[in-house]
Amino acid sequence: MFLVLRNNVVLLMTMMMMVMTMSDGAVYKIGDSAGWTSIGLVDYEHWAASKNFHVGDTIIFQYNPQFHNVMRVTNEMYKSCDASAETPLETFSTGNDSIKLNNYGHDLFMCGFPGHCQKGQKIDINVIRVSAIKPPTPSRGDDQCPCPNKAAPLVASFALIGLAMSFFALAAF
Repeated sequence: MFLVLRNNVVLLMTMMMMVMTMSDGAVYKIGDSAGWTSIGLVDYEHWAASKNFHVGDTIIFQYNPQFHNVMRVTNEMYKSCDASAETPLETFSTGNDSIKLNNYGHDLFMCGFPGHCQKGQKIDINVIRVSAIKPPTPSRGDDQCPCPNKAAPLVASFALIGLAMSFFALAAF
């Protein structure tokens, strides 16, 4: 009986580790429904400031590749909005570019088409460490926010673990 219980505990721990490693970061579509554009529909600075980006998150740039691109740039290029000043770190041009955030700090992007960066088509994605997050200050009416339930994946993971524990408890008898 002890051997069966020990084997079940090892299996349960393995399953818990698998559930924990399967969870990916969040996925953000730059500019939400407006996408990556230069026509002034999105204040990208404000959009990015309203998010908490983490290592493992993915950002998606959606745009018409005939009129836009995405360039990961240096701080100097970002500040000057000059795509010809130096070579960008990376250039994307598919119109549906998915970029995984792998490091802490600032990732700077801009459109390399003439005049677009000057019109505001640039974004600073600041990937923060978890300890740097300040809890949000509740404001009046937050209890009625139609926000999605961000705890759902965690609850689902615990439900899966509970189901597995029940199965192993029955199997031990």
